[in-house]
Amino acid sequence: MNENIIKRNELLAQKVIKGLESRNMSGYYAATKEEALKKALELIPEGSSVTMGGAMSAHEIGLVDVMKSGNYDFIDRDQYEDKRAAMLAAYDADVFLVSANAMTDDGVIVSIDGNANRVSAIAQGPKKVVFIVGMNKICNDVDAAMKRARNVAAPINAQRFGLSTPCSKTGACFNCKSPDTICCQILITRFSKHEGRIHVILVNDNLGF
Repeated sequence: MNENIIKRNELLAQKVIKGLESRNMSGYYAATKEEALKKALELIPEGSSVTMGGAMSAHEIGLVDVMKSGNYDFIDRDQYEDKRAAMLAAYDADVFLVSANAMTDDGVIVSIDGNANRVSAIAQGPKKVVFIVGMNKICNDVDAAMKRARNVAAPINAQRFGLSTPCSKTGACFNCKSPDTICCQILITRFSKHEGRIHVILVNDNLGF
C-alpha cells in the first residue's frame, strides 16, 4: 500500500477512535490484518461463547478460523439446522463478532440488515460486541455512510446471496420493497449506554463490502 495512503489511514483512524471514545465505545487501529487478529484475540478470552453476524471482515483477518479451531465455544449458525435457534443464541453470547456497512469519521456506526439478527444483537444482548472494520468504510458523515451502506454494501451483498433486487441488477439502491430486500432494518449506533461493551478494530486495509 502507498505510504501516503498508510499515513492518511493512521491519522484518520485516530480521529475515528477519539469519536468512538466520546460515544462510550472503544477503538483500536491495526496496521495489518495480523495486528487486527492479535487485537481481536486480546478482546476475546479463551472459553468465551462467540457468535457472529455476517462479518466478512472477520473471515478476512482469519478470526473466524481461530474461533472454530481454538478454545472457544463458537456458535456457528451454518452448522445449525434450526437457524432461528442459532440466531437467538447470539443474544446470550459473551462475544458477538460483526462488521459495519459504514462508519463516520467521528465514530457513528451504520448497519443495514435483512433479518435483523445482526442489528438487534449489536443493539442489545451479547455482553461484548467486536467490530472489524476496514478503513475503506470510513465516511465523512451519516449521510455519506448511509449512501455507502445502501449503494455499495447492499448491492454487493444482494449479489453475493443471489437475491433478486433492483440493486443486484444495477449496483445502485432503488429504495425498493422487493421481497428479497436486505435493507429492512437500519441501525445507527451513535452512543453506547454500556461502557466496555462495543469495541471497534480499524484495519489499514480494504475489508468486506
